[in-house]
Amino acid sequence: MRLRANIFLLLFVFSFSLYAQKSDSIHANLFEPSKTFNKTRRNFVVGAEIIGGTGIMLGLDQLWYAHYPRSSFHFFNDNDEWLQMDKMGHAQTSYSVGQTGYNVLKWAGVKDRNALWAGGTLGLMFTSVVEVMDGFSTQWGFSLGDFAADASGTLLFVGQQALWHEQRIKYKWTFMPSPYAQYRPNVLGKDLSQQWLKDYNGQTYWFSVNVASFLPEQSKYPKWLNLALGYGADGMTGGSENPLLVNGQAIPYFDRSRQFYLSFDIDFNQMRIKNKFLKSILSSVGFIKIPAPALEFSPGRGVFLHPLFF
Repeated sequence: MRLRANIFLLLFVFSFSLYAQKSDSIHANLFEPSKTFNKTRRNFVVGAEIIGGTGIMLGLDQLWYAHYPRSSFHFFNDNDEWLQMDKMGHAQTSYSVGQTGYNVLKWAGVKDRNALWAGGTLGLMFTSVVEVMDGFSTQWGFSLGDFAADASGTLLFVGQQALWHEQRIKYKWTFMPSPYAQYRPNVLGKDLSQQWLKDYNGQTYWFSVNVASFLPEQSKYPKWLNLALGYGADGMTGGSENPLLVNGQAIPYFDRSRQFYLSFDIDFNQMRIKNKFLKSILSSVGFIKIPAPALEFSPGRGVFLHPLFF
């Protein structure tokens, strides 16, 4: 489900950005939130979510689920798979979709409380529908672990927005190709266009903490410099365990391991960027952590310094 949820996120953000660039009638300055309620913008946002969401669900049903037998609703336990990297992906997707949903409603001038509950929960609403669709397919099932991860991502966004009216801890993602996809391309991706979504070995998930927001106002700590805590995994060619044979051919055995990272990040929202278009672009890719030096802690393997880690 991680692959399908990310596709939804990309389509939603792209379609919104494309329409906003072409629709001068929505507002004179498209790159700034409306200071007052803008009905035209609100109607566009709601219409885009309904039409886009419905279209994507119908597309998933016909292009994905239709190729597998249907079944009665059932549950599926995949909590031991991929060293929980898939769960990190679910949470990050739900967080990012909710953040996008909230931001576009604020762009339309919707009141903060309404934008938070109608937009901030958009990620959980979408992923819950997909989980239910999984529940009626013999290939998968409704995963309580996935649902809990989806809910945690939404809770991280909504909770911070309700408590602090800002995101002091942002949930981010990075990817670098791993050497493992070549051994199971059907599972981990045949090329880069698939691997960045399917190969959990190459993904890292980050909690980017804005340190300055937790310090006294008079602190000299740079407001734009974040501390990032990351989690990744390595050596995985299968979900719960690594196979020794793939299509009758032997593949190398790899030790599965977890990695924890300490790094730095930049909060572009805290930087004085005068160009509104550039600021909008940087905000739209805010779910990606910037490359930076990082310390890696690998249980049983030691501590490593990466001069530049993606």
